[in-house]
Amino acid sequence: MKITQVHTVNLRTILSETTRIVKANNTDFIALYIFFLPLAFSLVITPTLHLHLSGSFFTVDLFHNSLANNQTLVTCHLLYILIVYLLTLCAIGTIGYSTYNVFIGTPVNFFTSLKSLTFIFFPIVSTAIIAHLLLLLISLTCLLFVGMIVMLGKSLGILVIDYNSIYFMWFSIATIIGITIYFHMNWCLAFMVVVAESKWGFAALMRSWYLVKGMRSVSLSLLLYYLICNGGMAWSFSHTVSFCVLRRETLSFVLLTMFGSFFLMLCLVMNTAANTVFYMYCKAFHGELELEIGYGFDHHYINLPSSDDTVVGA
Repeated sequence: MKITQVHTVNLRTILSETTRIVKANNTDFIALYIFFLPLAFSLVITPTLHLHLSGSFFTVDLFHNSLANNQTLVTCHLLYILIVYLLTLCAIGTIGYSTYNVFIGTPVNFFTSLKSLTFIFFPIVSTAIIAHLLLLLISLTCLLFVGMIVMLGKSLGILVIDYNSIYFMWFSIATIIGITIYFHMNWCLAFMVVVAESKWGFAALMRSWYLVKGMRSVSLSLLLYYLICNGGMAWSFSHTVSFCVLRRETLSFVLLTMFGSFFLMLCLVMNTAANTVFYMYCKAFHGELELEIGYGFDHHYINLPSSDDTVVGA
């Protein structure tokens, strides 16, 4: 048996261990990847459909007027978004459950992972709703606070700000993005807490915040890495597919949509698995997991670092 003592936890470590786990056990829960397919397909095709409807066949005003006058279309669109979102949460739950069990050396298969939804689905949905509501309230509070400072500065003659200025708009967007990234960096393990520790809601968010403490540089690196990968892949494929639509190249459109959805789906799977691996390393960092973890069918083992010998690097 090969034992590897790890002293440095960084982005490369997380990605390396994630790749090994996914490759070694890919056939055991590959059917779970299908849960991510609707999201991947939507990210690739939605910009193209909007361009096609608003640019090729209709004017923008006609398109928006048709949405306003057709309540059925709006309802179906919202229902589709809800279904895609729920399937995405199912993907995160089942793939996280599978990766977690593989990581600790417990046999897992498709039906076992699917069965896990019976006890993790509603806690994950509840945790997601609470996280979104908290993030919305925090963002609004920060924007109101900044607005009060700006209004006070204008009343005192210290600041001169044009609310219609493009710079003010970008400042507001940057503020919201910064808040979202900060809290996502600290709440990134909340779903894994639901899966592995049966905690949900505010308790899962606080537990994630505690586990990430001391590992935030790795959490931020992991977040930005997959944000760039997923965003770049979705943008490049959707842009290419849109070009095929404008050129009326049907075969290229179909092939690129299929390939784009497939590769984006794989990237989302790797993202979820990486969060699971990061969760295990965070537990080890806090001295909660000082044991050897098996890689299932790979038969290689890793001795996770304790809080005394772990060095965190971005």
